Amino acid sequence: MAQKTTTGAYIPFIVLGIFSIAAIFVPLYTDFDGSKVYNFADISWMLIASALVLLMTPGLAFFYGGMVGRKNVISTMLQSFIATGLISVLWVVIGFGLAFGKSIHGVIGDPREFLFMRGINAHEPWSLGPSIPLLLFALFQMKFAIITPALVVGATAERIRFSSYVLFMMFFSLFIYAPLAHWTWHPDGILYKLGVLDFAGGTVVHISAGCAALAGAVILQRRKVHITKEEIKPARIPYVLLGTGLLWFGWFGFNAGSALAANSLAVSAFATTNTASAAAGLSWIFFDAVRGRKPSALGFCIGAVVGLVAITPAAGYVGVPQSLFIGFIAAVCSNTAVYWKGKTTIDDTLDVFPCHGIGGIVGMIMTGVFASKKINPGGNDGLFYGGTSFFIRQTAGCLIVVVFATLMGFIIFKLVDWISPLRVTPQEEELGLDLTQHDERL
Repeated sequence: MAQKTTTGAYIPFIVLGIFSIAAIFVPLYTDFDGSKVYNFADISWMLIASALVLLMTPGLAFFYGGMVGRKNVISTMLQSFIATGLISVLWVVIGFGLAFGKSIHGVIGDPREFLFMRGINAHEPWSLGPSIPLLLFALFQMKFAIITPALVVGATAERIRFSSYVLFMMFFSLFIYAPLAHWTWHPDGILYKLGVLDFAGGTVVHISAGCAALAGAVILQRRKVHITKEEIKPARIPYVLLGTGLLWFGWFGFNAGSALAANSLAVSAFATTNTASAAAGLSWIFFDAVRGRKPSALGFCIGAVVGLVAITPAAGYVGVPQSLFIGFIAAVCSNTAVYWKGKTTIDDTLDVFPCHGIGGIVGMIMTGVFASKKINPGGNDGLFYGGTSFFIRQTAGCLIVVVFATLMGFIIFKLVDWISPLRVTPQEEELGLDLTQHDERL
């Protein structure tokens, strides 16, 4: 189904061409001999962890793609999967510098320091990951930056233009993700200095995506099928099961890899991750049964992912027994939030805010409750162990991120809509985005 090429269609190609040509002229630096600095076991583990986290993005594509209607499967999957290309290039050019470059008043990194990853292979290791090359740290962090805007897809599915969503991803990465990563994980970041603990991305990844997703759902307004209360059956439940398996598997790299070394903390984070996800999957379907619903494959999968979300900020700070409770309570909270959302006019297609937003908030608060220096001496003691002041700071940090991500989400979606209309036409929505946006069918 060929269509006339518009002037705007040339812009992405031209921009990528400019970046590619400019990259030719970036000076190279000889890598220094790191044999006396690096720990090669740590390097091996972090290479594996980085690959595991990247696997989560196609896993997310299957997870989301299986839940939408049949005529929107490919478009939903591509909207997630395209982040592997788009954000990878953006991260190399400027994203890593914004997130982890020299701090500018604790708010953002200096993008000039690592522009096009200039000289990164000869740079000293990251201060919080001294046993691995800085380039490896940058690659590990890149995978987090990739999956975060891909999470928002679930809230805007079945009605957003592909080109507009690509533009949103770019703005999200630059103006929401990079600042939050700097605030939370840079030693000079404002939340880091406040003492807020986020081991692997409760705020940076899940709350940011969940709140931006809520903003997007509100601005895009309701699908026709949502207004008429037409039931849309998930296209492929096996896709959801496959996606959940890939996410669960990849999440071990996400959380255990955030120890930045092959050490006991990584082992602890691995164990808490699996325990919370298992408890949450069971909690979701058992809670459904209490409310008179049949246990479903979809319910267990959603619950398991909610457990993974909730344990993410806490994974390296809480014990295995406490992670079981975190998974249990997160599933109950998110399940309830999905039920409440269903009684409103908000059309968050795949419940991104109830699952990732609420799940991330619960995880951050539970970190404030159950964190212990016995698990991680570099952390803090939570409310359950007498750390009242830390719990207050943790909660305050969580609220700051909720407000920032929601407000910036509204601004970015409005800006994108002004540049390129967000929503497809009613006719395109009726035909489905697979055909109208990509000329492909399932």
